[in-house]
Amino acid sequence: MSSQSQSKNKRTVLMALGVVVGMFGFGFALVPLYNVFCELTGINGKTGPKYVLQSGELDADLTRVVKVQFVTQNNDSMPWHFKPEITQVEVHPGEMMQVDFIASNPTPQDMVAQAVPSLSPNEGTDYFHKVECFCFTQQALKAGEETRMPLRFVVDKDLPEYLTKLTLSYTLFDQPEAQVSVASDEATLASNE
Repeated sequence: MSSQSQSKNKRTVLMALGVVVGMFGFGFALVPLYNVFCELTGINGKTGPKYVLQSGELDADLTRVVKVQFVTQNNDSMPWHFKPEITQVEVHPGEMMQVDFIASNPTPQDMVAQAVPSLSPNEGTDYFHKVECFCFTQQALKAGEETRMPLRFVVDKDLPEYLTKLTLSYTLFDQPEAQVSVASDEATLASNE
């Protein structure tokens, strides 16, 4: 093989490696880019992080009523049962409300899950404040275990008048990498006892 052919082959291999590294980097950056895009545009109804109430903020506007619906679904690989205790509430803007969600693990193995919220219509995301939510942390359930998970929220008094109904949906995802971590932590605790 001539040195010219070897040089071409080497250049082709380096270009292919560069493409692979570039594709990996792009895939790795997709989630943060998606989050920034959703935050800027309000698309996908991503709700904000934990909301901290200011003093005097809970002053309900009794002249208005907003319906809030709750919808749950599981990701394809999630076998848990997951549902809201009630599917709809009526609240006055500025009023604190609590709704419980029920999750159960019917499998013979311990599992960890993460709930991801989404609100529609998108225009309501800036006015729906989660004060306490099970979606802030991962949920671990032992085989056959069931739990109640609270959601405490406030609909902002500045919610535009034309928004009279909000739908909060949660998708529950299996977190197998967290299960490995929990299992190793439990093994460490057992060996230290």
